[in-house]
This record gives sequence, C-alpha cells and structure tokens, in this order.
Amino acid sequence: MIEFRTERLVLRGWRASDLAPWAAMNADPQVREFLGPPLTAGESAASARRFQADLDAKGYGFWAVEVRDTGGFVGFVGLDDVDEGMPFTGVEVGWRLARPAWGHGYATEAARAALRHGFDTIGLPEIVAITAVGNVRSQAVMRRLGMTTDPGEDFDHPEVDSGPLRRHVLYRARRPGNSDHGHRDRHGPRRGHLDAG
Repeated sequence: MIEFRTERLVLRGWRASDLAPWAAMNADPQVREFLGPPLTAGESAASARRFQADLDAKGYGFWAVEVRDTGGFVGFVGLDDVDEGMPFTGVEVGWRLARPAWGHGYATEAARAALRHGFDTIGLPEIVAITAVGNVRSQAVMRRLGMTTDPGEDFDHPEVDSGPLRRHVLYRARRPGNSDHGHRDRHGPRRGHLDAG
C-alpha cells in the first residue's frame, strides 16, 4: 500500500474510523454544492470501499487524507482513471475535503504529492482535472498546481442533468520535460471528485 507524507499531511489507505467523518462530509450541503445531492451513510461507505479497492488493485486512486499533527481524517486526494464517454481522455487528479479543512492549503499540498506520483512513479504524460464552472475554489487550486485551461475545452458533463452544474471546465498538467503535446492517454475524468480546499 503506497502512502505519502507531506509537510502537514498523510495520504494513506482507508480505515473503518474514516467512515463516520466521511459520511458527515458527504451529507454537508456546502461540501456537495458542486457535486450533486448529499450521499447517505451507506453510499459514502460504498464509495470508500471502491476507493480502497482501486488503491489495492492499481497502486493509485483516492487516498484518505489525515492531518499529521492531529491524526484527524479530513477527506481524500488522489488520481483516478477517467470514465469512458467524456469528450477528452486522461487520468484525473481530484480532491474533496471537509469544510473545517478548507482554506489551509491542504488540497494543494496533497494534490502536489499525487501529481508527483502520477508523473514520476506511474509515468503519466499528462494529468487532468475537472469541475463545474462555478467552483472557483477548486479552480484556484488547479492554478496553484500549475495546471492550465483552454476555454475552448469547456464542456457539458454527460452525466449531469441540465442546470448550473452541467457546464464544466477542464484543466491540464503536463509531466515536467514532456514535450509530446499531441499525446492523450486512453483514460479520461470522472464526475464528482473536486471540492474546495
């Protein structure tokens, strides 16, 4: 099981003790503002099991994030293969943090570690990120990570019903030193990972 330590955080596998705070996060309307309706406790637990299964099977996925000083669980950060049917391809970096963890730079710090793993260990040529156009906090994180966007690549998310959450932005980060701008991996982004951080 791959685990990362940053200056203030630990990215690790999921534990039973994470399930209650994870469910509370996913029931918080502010956390879910750009993600859709709140999740039930059962839905949250099922997602945590899927995340751990991906980590076990692939060596990457969405890691649980805890604060080193307190050991407290604050959400997830990681990499995910993108669902088919999107208007682009790639591997996505995503995050979701509990409201008390917003505004501390945790999403940026943890996502940098995930990007390094994707580029240096997995060897990805590019990593993408998506979010609803109104999610300016997550877009600020993407820019702090050095990701760039082209308004011409904005898109209507095929899994989102008509409404304010349907229009999405796409950000891209290239592996340092990679000049193959025409390459696109066979993977692409899945909805519902990004939130404030």
